[in-house]
Amino acid sequence: MKTFMAGQSNIERKWYVVDAEGQTLGRLASEVAKVLRGKHKPTFTPSIDTGDYVIIVNADKVKVTGKKLLQKVYYHHSDYVGGMKSITLKDLMIRKPTAAVEYAVKGMLPKGPLGRQMIKKMFVYAGPDHPHAAQKPEELAF
Repeated sequence: MKTFMAGQSNIERKWYVVDAEGQTLGRLASEVAKVLRGKHKPTFTPSIDTGDYVIIVNADKVKVTGKKLLQKVYYHHSDYVGGMKSITLKDLMIRKPTAAVEYAVKGMLPKGPLGRQMIKKMFVYAGPDHPHAAQKPEELAF
């Protein structure tokens, strides 16, 4: 008996749509990361991108528990001396409501070229509408 290894020729990709309204940020992100990675399929191969496409709608209505809105801080650096910038989750949700979901899912994917390839299959929208109706996405519920 030989171990199955997925190749580019035998990967079938589906499209899923997820409604983030009322869902907890981390729990939503872990489920979406699992689908993007392909871990929900029996043909999962760690070194190959076997995942599906995911569309997340209503990202601005995602919820967090505890005091995370005020205490969770996102950092980035401009690569110049003293270039550390920070923004709280509350301010980030006001400025760019989709970014919190994108950061959460990206952190749960592999680092490197494989993870960058996987994150390109995720589309996040703040409102209930998306332009991917032609792909006939299925509803994905957790």
